[in-house]
Amino acid sequence: MQAAAIIEHIINWLRDYATQSNCKGFVVGVSGGIDSAVVSTLAAQTGLPTLVLELPIHQKVNQIARAQEHIRQLKSRFSNIQSNSIDLTSTFDSFTIAVDVADQNEQQTQLALANARSRLRMITLYYYAQQNGLLVVGTGNKIEDFGVGFFTKYGDGGVDLSPIADLLKSQVYALAKELNIDQKIIDAPPTDGLWDTDKTDEEQIGATYPELEWAMSIYDTHKIDDFTDRQREVYAIYDRYHRAMQHKINPIPVCKIPPELLN
Repeated sequence: MQAAAIIEHIINWLRDYATQSNCKGFVVGVSGGIDSAVVSTLAAQTGLPTLVLELPIHQKVNQIARAQEHIRQLKSRFSNIQSNSIDLTSTFDSFTIAVDVADQNEQQTQLALANARSRLRMITLYYYAQQNGLLVVGTGNKIEDFGVGFFTKYGDGGVDLSPIADLLKSQVYALAKELNIDQKIIDAPPTDGLWDTDKTDEEQIGATYPELEWAMSIYDTHKIDDFTDRQREVYAIYDRYHRAMQHKINPIPVCKIPPELLN
């Protein structure tokens, strides 16, 4: 993998897209995770105005610390970086009161509230984007966006462009090293930061990113009889998530009215 060449390609792609869109630059939500760290650094290297936003909602202290340190480093390296921290905790709490959450411990309620956090952040990113003539840059990688659908529809999936969505998680790590991303971010277990507990991505999914990359690489091309017990388990996990995610990536179904009914 030619990390330096890929980085240059993405930077040029971002810059060209902004120019063609008549937009000034970019806004990126920074979480303290590796994907947002890589994306915000790539956006910064375009030289265009880049606004990085920290949007905590009941966030863990270590996640906040990593995000703030990354922002500090970005601002020390690039003059085109601006930043802001908007604590959305009270806004989220007001939402839970408004919708009258009866049992926050119920599984479906927990998932709905986790997705609500992501959608609240999306609203905030687009508010600042529209105010400043910026594009909202997505931070999803290939496994999350096209493999298991590990993103929130109209949440972190609501973006204007996706610079790393054609890169596997392992490839994002390679870019992070080339970009000199803080080692604490590289070493931190990936998490979506949408839960009150310290749930990692891999704990939620039930498989590691390398395992998911394996499943994606052989999906629909190998016989399950050839797999080990763990491979069968991982393949089933990947297959279940991949089937369930189709509504997130396919066009919204439109009810076509027969022409004769319109006359």
